[in-house]
Amino acid sequence: MSENAVGGHLDRRRMIGAMAGAGMLAVAAPRMAHAATRLPRSDADPDLGANVIIIDSAMPAAAVQARLDAIFAEQERAHFTDRRYAVLLKPGAHALDIKVGYFTQIAGLGLLPDDVTITGHVHAEADWNDGNALINFWRGVENLHVAPADRADRWAVSQAAPYRRMHLDGDLTLDDGGWASGGFFADCRISGTVRSGTQQQWFTRNSAIGGWDGSNWNMTFVGTTGAPPTSFPEPPYTNIATTPVVRDKPFLHVDDDGGWGVFVPALRRDSTGPGWASGAAPAGRTLPLSDFLIATPATPVATINAALASGRHLLVTPGIYRLSEPIRVTRPDTVVLGLGLATLLAEDGAMALSVADVPGVAIAGLLFDAGPTMSPVLMQVGEPGARGDHRDDPILLADLFFRVGGAAVGNADTCLVINSHHVIGDHLWIWRADHGDRASGRVHVGWSESVGNQGIIVNGDDVTLYGLFVEHFEKYQTIWNGERGRTYFYQNELPYDPPTQASWMAGETRGWAAYKVADDVRHHYAVGMGIYAYFNVGPAIVLESAIEAPDAPDVRFQSVTTISLGNNRGAIAHIVNRAGKTARPGDIRQTLTHYPVQED
Repeated sequence: MSENAVGGHLDRRRMIGAMAGAGMLAVAAPRMAHAATRLPRSDADPDLGANVIIIDSAMPAAAVQARLDAIFAEQERAHFTDRRYAVLLKPGAHALDIKVGYFTQIAGLGLLPDDVTITGHVHAEADWNDGNALINFWRGVENLHVAPADRADRWAVSQAAPYRRMHLDGDLTLDDGGWASGGFFADCRISGTVRSGTQQQWFTRNSAIGGWDGSNWNMTFVGTTGAPPTSFPEPPYTNIATTPVVRDKPFLHVDDDGGWGVFVPALRRDSTGPGWASGAAPAGRTLPLSDFLIATPATPVATINAALASGRHLLVTPGIYRLSEPIRVTRPDTVVLGLGLATLLAEDGAMALSVADVPGVAIAGLLFDAGPTMSPVLMQVGEPGARGDHRDDPILLADLFFRVGGAAVGNADTCLVINSHHVIGDHLWIWRADHGDRASGRVHVGWSESVGNQGIIVNGDDVTLYGLFVEHFEKYQTIWNGERGRTYFYQNELPYDPPTQASWMAGETRGWAAYKVADDVRHHYAVGMGIYAYFNVGPAIVLESAIEAPDAPDVRFQSVTTISLGNNRGAIAHIVNRAGKTARPGDIRQTLTHYPVQED
């Protein structure tokens, strides 16, 4: 799509506001009775609670379909609901059409994606919103083989909607005719073409695709076969051939004897393509489910912490966990795995989760919510001043999402602080809410009502982040103090609501950079970055520089885009430090291929 065509429709939040005014924003759907569609539970299966649905291929297909349809009817529009669901499919063939709504996770229980075949579709649509997927957040699918008869499927989403470890026979479309602002998939095999449509940006890691069609502002590929070559800025493709270091997300699986466990994939270096593509058992280890505490929202945090201290792992079943003190991960190689976007809500100014400076920990599949009392930090990895060397067994943070405000008041000074070295982040969305549930009168997004100052602070050295999304914080969105940090894909929208330029100043500098590398850092690399401005309260506001960083030879940025969203709604004067032209109304998109700037 041409720049001018995009420019007429860039203001995604204005569009959302109009939809809300027309009663189109998500309303918490009434709780539906499922008595007619409940499925039998096998005595051999663990009790994971009423909101985890375990499906066996021997179950009557009509009953299974009815149960899935009933869940989707609840969740399709439930943008700010507290309901959470995980649907787990056992190995075998399943003839189903699975529609994925808000706060719903669909996952196969095989060791390989091909162990669970869906002869149908597994899809996210935006029909409820006239095709606009700009707020299709908080859902996910993983570890499935999808074989639709028409050889086509759709995953029309924006942030916090991972498509992970999937094998699709056919084409995958990432929009639904309206606007979309995604997104992430990783460890996937797509036999056909991925069609990005109106997606503003997308990040693809360690996948194999038949082809890619479409571009808008920022399409970044790392370790992906079949991806288009680098051509940034026109079209805005950036292709990094190999993934330097990664550990994929742990997942539940059932073995041939019906035993349940959590598989923890092995660390990979300089990798290309999915970790499971050979068809052989993937490298890694299985932890028996008996080694896990299976927590529910009724489980006291003291019980959780005692189990973790004794060496057990933690499986967090769907629901809202109200925490007045943090869950504490203190032992090496601990796995904390959330199902169905299980949500940790910080209360009374608490931290929700802390990780000691120990190697091999994996934290995955959780949503962190700020409570009304200001929390200094929602999640901390490593104590301040952490010094452990974890290069051989890094800490993993995968599919972790943070929310400050929205339908309820939330306050957090900083969402995520990483103090440990050698941490790997794989898909993080850190969001100070720019909208709430207007249709039901639950809107708590004001500048002084729901405060979030920083999204993420990285103090540790040798931290590598893939798919980092940080949006709308009131000061620096991202602060990077550690050495040799690497970011592969960054998406940011600046805060919409600074009242005036005078109230949004970093000392003498106009505005707070979206990505701040500390002045004493000498080695840093970030690639595939999009930073967007839309100031709907003080439209004359200007951000001086999207990225602030020291002028050092090995502090490098590649494929950076800035956008001025909407009409007469502010500007970004420079891209990196004083380099790059101004993104402003009438000249909305600016790009910088390399920084330090390279001579042609």
